[in-house]
Amino acid sequence: MSRAKITRRRLRANRRDGRHGCWDHLVIAPLWVAYDANLGTLLRTCDAVGACLAVPRSPHYRNALAVGDTLRRRRPCIHWVTTGKTRWIDTQRDAGKRIVAVELAEGATPLPRLTPASGPSVLLLGHEHNGIPDDVLAGVDECIEIPMVGYGASLNVAVAGSLVAYRLAGLS
Repeated sequence: MSRAKITRRRLRANRRDGRHGCWDHLVIAPLWVAYDANLGTLLRTCDAVGACLAVPRSPHYRNALAVGDTLRRRRPCIHWVTTGKTRWIDTQRDAGKRIVAVELAEGATPLPRLTPASGPSVLLLGHEHNGIPDDVLAGVDECIEIPMVGYGASLNVAVAGSLVAYRLAGLS
């Protein structure tokens, strides 16, 4: 049985129309990410799963997204965090959003057991070396662990965030 390739035109025709708006159902928040390339990758993941991106309004993040934005005018919504990271997370929780963190932690849910988001959710991603600060981690609704069989302790933050975002969005 041969399979024909799907053309870009047909693929795009089956997707949403027009410019991105604020989807706010799923917000990916790499609030402590250090490496510029990870931010561009996460912006692309937001587009793929229908999520918004929340990042601090700082020169580091603005520059990284300017360089890593391969979507240009069709990029997803970006929420600029200006109130401080912990305060922003508290505001999201107070608005009824579920706070999910990708982190190696006692009692974390293995990724295969994560259920898609049934309501508005925020996906927190930590620093590539230090993870999510302990004081923030103590207040999240759920921690997600990505099982691994190799020698490494973790995946690249953009890869880990993308895997969990696809699962939360109900796409895997």
